[in-house]
Amino acid sequence: MTDSILTALAYLCLATALLPAILAAVNLAVLRRPAVETGAGLVSILIPARNEAGNIDATVRAALASAAVPVEVIVGDDHSTDATAEIVRAVGDPRLRLVPVPALPDGWTGKNHACSHMAGLARGDHLLFIDADVRLEAGAAAALAAQARRTGAALVSGVPRQRTDTVGEMLTVPMIDFLLLGFLPVPLMRRLSDPLLGAACGQLILMDRGAYAATGGHGAIRTSLHDGVRLPRLFRAAGYRTDLVAAAALATCRMYDGFAQAWAGFSKNAHEGMATPRALPIWTFLLGCGQILPPLLVLAGLLGLLPNSALTPAVLALGLSLATRTAVTVAVRAPWATIPLHPAAVAVALAIQWNVLLRRERAGAATWKGRSYPVSGG
Repeated sequence: MTDSILTALAYLCLATALLPAILAAVNLAVLRRPAVETGAGLVSILIPARNEAGNIDATVRAALASAAVPVEVIVGDDHSTDATAEIVRAVGDPRLRLVPVPALPDGWTGKNHACSHMAGLARGDHLLFIDADVRLEAGAAAALAAQARRTGAALVSGVPRQRTDTVGEMLTVPMIDFLLLGFLPVPLMRRLSDPLLGAACGQLILMDRGAYAATGGHGAIRTSLHDGVRLPRLFRAAGYRTDLVAAAALATCRMYDGFAQAWAGFSKNAHEGMATPRALPIWTFLLGCGQILPPLLVLAGLLGLLPNSALTPAVLALGLSLATRTAVTVAVRAPWATIPLHPAAVAVALAIQWNVLLRRERAGAATWKGRSYPVSGG
């Protein structure tokens, strides 16, 4: 009886490992780096910044180095108490504007308020929002604008190459690419207008100016901490097309510095993603069976604790899981260490989500950049 249960569990692991393997293979085949095309339309690169003295100089200079398309760069200084504003002023480029962000009104999150304020001052046909730790490659703005023109998409996004300099970052950040590539059916997303298929990366989002104004842009999601989810859904609900591209060659971002910061960062918007009573048990089943259990079952088999009928599907499940992670790692230019660390990274991701869900008032408190926001979501 026990052997039958273990064998059934191993085959269940194989099935749940197969799903993201197939989706990742399809998505990696269709997601391409957009070609750079010379354009005449102005692209406004908008950078919200709050206490970003360590990042802002390199970010602004990389944005100003954009080629093949005219750009203006606007930095919204959101009440920084460090040298952020002085560093921006020292750049001294006529295409660069430093604007103070007004005091945060009730009912807004800081990033959305800063982005909405900058959008109202921008002159470009396209608005390219980037985080203050994102370094654009020279052709990024032109490539994203060209993709929008070719596809008719009002919103184009992609995940920059993620710099992960510590083991703690490798245990957290790489899940962004794995979840996107392994569980979002990109061909279906492009074919259907369902808002639930909308996805973006808040680090790098280009939007059509007219569509942004028509939908309300960041003002329409003012309470959200997850613009990468809410903006594409907002656009698609209004009848606009959104698209994703392979962006690892377009920009680089070091999202967090160490494990503690990554844990806090991913916790702040978990309640708007996986950490809901309905969604998280499903994600736990899919990720736990397909990515965490296979190495444990294989280890048990090597110790003689698993019947041969279960060991074979367990080995196949582990192979699929690590092969999927390897393909994603190569595509997004992640460190090789993300492959052996993958089962642990999945476990950490689920731990963050369950911590937020079960300890909602404490662990799920949305605190970031010195501001706290009320946690909502179901």
